Amino acid sequence: MTITQHSKQHRRQWLRRGAAAVALAAVLGGIAAPAALAAPAARAAASAAPAAARGDLVSVVPLDTLDRDQVVAELAVLGIDPATVRYGVRAYRLTYATVDPGGRPTTATGLLVLPRGGPHRPDLVSDTHGTVATRDDAPSGGAGSNRLTPYLHASAGRAVAAPDYLGLGSGPGSHPYMDTRSSVTASVDMLKAARTAADRLGRPVSRDVYATGFSQGGQVAMALGRELSRGRDGLRLRALAPMAGPHDLLGTEFPGITDGRVDPRVGVFYLSYFLTAQNRLHPLYGDPAEVFRAPYAQAVEGLFDGSHQVQDIVAALPATPQELLTPQWVENVRSPRGALLEVIRANDGVCDWKPAAPVRLYAGGADTDVPAANSRACAADLARHGVRAKVVDQGPDADHTATAVRSAPQVVRWFDSIRQGRSS
Repeated sequence: MTITQHSKQHRRQWLRRGAAAVALAAVLGGIAAPAALAAPAARAAASAAPAAARGDLVSVVPLDTLDRDQVVAELAVLGIDPATVRYGVRAYRLTYATVDPGGRPTTATGLLVLPRGGPHRPDLVSDTHGTVATRDDAPSGGAGSNRLTPYLHASAGRAVAAPDYLGLGSGPGSHPYMDTRSSVTASVDMLKAARTAADRLGRPVSRDVYATGFSQGGQVAMALGRELSRGRDGLRLRALAPMAGPHDLLGTEFPGITDGRVDPRVGVFYLSYFLTAQNRLHPLYGDPAEVFRAPYAQAVEGLFDGSHQVQDIVAALPATPQELLTPQWVENVRSPRGALLEVIRANDGVCDWKPAAPVRLYAGGADTDVPAANSRACAADLARHGVRAKVVDQGPDADHTATAVRSAPQVVRWFDSIRQGRSS
């Protein structure tokens, strides 16, 4: 998840320059893409999906080429420490075959970033992004897209696969927001496509994968790590470093929406996105008026069609969950039951397993998007499996954005130390 308090001046500045995701957003993105897939190409890719196997590469489109100084300059926009920047980067949009939440063939897009230097066979980082509601705000999208952390990792000498997830970027259909299973399949298949593309571009990658992600992407990273730990597709998980992930939906994130730990406007955005997206997959309601108060019931589903900017969505919604939801659904969110409880449980528990690779969790004490208790709950789940995961606390002043800005360079350095055999 990536929404954060919109009242602060630097977030308004990001909106004006089109760099970060949008108001209430802590998305780390923002370098304009010089090229984009044309609609006919997207349609052709979609029609090719049924004949392709999962992870098959459909197309590669060059996007950006930056030298080292340009990478440093882009990181400076958000104040990200550039100390680990060693190389320039080249970025590409990949279109690849995958499956939708029902297991049917489809396509998705994502960002591949290769370092302009470093090892001949670099290791591969999976960098999964936080909440975006607009297609072009996904990593391989246009101006304002989520590229800075992929560039940060690639500039340190590793290749980076950053999936857009389903229904974002140039992928067809609607985004199944917070559907953990499909986020994992799209991420695994992006890794496969990235390896193929890297080979074709003359920069083959190793089978070692380092998984990280921010906010929604932190939760996806944990679930992806579980999938990779099963030893499939010849990939080897080397480390897991989720940043500010909503790892504890039932115990922390949903209670936080009703008890004040999550900023009310943030809670309204997340709830609206989650409930409308999940209703496409599961029968939560038959009519939006069952869940949402007037006048929001008439508009809420259309706000999340992939074309609306987050600041516009927020402006169209009320300030509190109590104003958004019917009394019955206010209570249902406070104490989930029935179909809602089943949906939350289906997308929860991403830390309830035993990683063989080392894990570090990153959190901020002032995060009112994804409270730090999510990361502590994840560490507790892992501890029950005998795994000690350090929670890196970015301090009592670290909100959602600051947690990402401070954590990302630390993750790069930690990955460096693991590759060099200096960390467990």
